[in-house]
Amino acid sequence: MNFVRNSVIPVGTVLIGILALWYVFTVILNAPFERDQAARANTTISTSQLIANTMAQERPVLPAPHQVAAEIRKTVFDISPTSKRSLVYHGWVTLSSTLLGFGLGTLLGILLAIAIVHSRTLDKSLMPWIITSQTVPILAIAPMIIVVLNAVNITGLLPKAMISTYLSFFPVAVGMVKGLRSPEIMYLDLMRTYNASKAQVFWKLRWPASMPYLFTSMKIAVAISLVGAIVGELPTGAVAGIGARLLAGSYYGQTVQIWAALIVAALMAAVLVSLIGLIATFVNRRMGARA
Repeated sequence: MNFVRNSVIPVGTVLIGILALWYVFTVILNAPFERDQAARANTTISTSQLIANTMAQERPVLPAPHQVAAEIRKTVFDISPTSKRSLVYHGWVTLSSTLLGFGLGTLLGILLAIAIVHSRTLDKSLMPWIITSQTVPILAIAPMIIVVLNAVNITGLLPKAMISTYLSFFPVAVGMVKGLRSPEIMYLDLMRTYNASKAQVFWKLRWPASMPYLFTSMKIAVAISLVGAIVGELPTGAVAGIGARLLAGSYYGQTVQIWAALIVAALMAAVLVSLIGLIATFVNRRMGARA
């Protein structure tokens, strides 16, 4: 109980500090526009009026937190989820690509890790290429993937999911390689003493030992899958998805809309990571792991 209380207080303090800084920078960044408007009208503006105006601009450089909160409330709760103006609608489109890409990336990462652990040749030849693949900027490779897949009539959900797959397989592959190799030599020797086959060693020793590494990697992978899905929506000029909202907001200077979409995307990532954490806790308990 004391641990929970001690952890809640710092989190609340950090949130308050972030909001305070956000409001401060809202005034600083939006004030030049208000001063310019006052100068053009040959009027003077008081400090209190200046601050109030910076918090209520229609197209601010940096929207105030309450403006973003109002936009989220309107686009999430007030508008029908089936409407193309609803963040629920756009969030579901992005979430679909995210989950598909995350599933494919996790499966690919696990298969690559198994192959690398059981083959010294693949360990020396494949692992460097896996690491090298992540040095290519995703903003550069995403349009290439979209164009190539469109050229072979693959459109819709899959091209965006492939970008998520490209980003998410790496942490899973690296984490699982570490996890599958985590059993100590004495346990491997014991399995050899029992004349266990490679399959038995894998399912009874390596796989259970890799579970903590797998779920930790999946937390990273699911968050980066969401980023990949959003990035995949940008070069296509998508009309649906969080990326589409960001594009529309940038085209029309709707910074409040942009920030609302970003906050919703961050909340989606937090929820997905939390779900992976809950699944990890359940699986570990079923396997008899101690907290």
